[in-house]
Amino acid sequence: MPTHAESRVVAYTPEQLYDLVADMGRYPQFLPWCVGARVRNRTDTAAICDLTIGFGPFRESFTSRVMLDRPHRVTVAYEKGPFRYLNNYWTFAPDPTGGSPGGCKVDFFVDFEFRSRLLQAAIGMVFHEAVKLMVNAFLTRARAVYGPPPSHPEVVPAPVRG
Repeated sequence: MPTHAESRVVAYTPEQLYDLVADMGRYPQFLPWCVGARVRNRTDTAAICDLTIGFGPFRESFTSRVMLDRPHRVTVAYEKGPFRYLNNYWTFAPDPTGGSPGGCKVDFFVDFEFRSRLLQAAIGMVFHEAVKLMVNAFLTRARAVYGPPPSHPEVVPAPVRG
């Protein structure tokens, strides 16, 4: 079903981007289609989070267990809601090219399938554009929180599976 994988080198640190992704409670402030977020339980290494997504006439809530490995990785394990399955992770590493001193390489992956064929068909038509908007929303948020980066590195596409 819809799968998206992407890598980018950005001029923010792994810690900065990790902190934005791990701050699920603030998603409705900047993330397209996220209309609600509630972090039920959180430790330094895990969180249980309820997110509500809405687009067009659709509004769905789901629960995830989020594994936190600061500043390296955020892994989302789907628990319950409208999906058959949801696999999602972010990884953050120092820029391997050295082209963005203090920057990092961000890898993003998402793969899911809705239980509802109608919902699956609706998102399938706009999935890749929607995911790109979502990834860009995090970068826009980084700029708002941390200020403009010293440089604007190029996108390094990753192979897309699916």
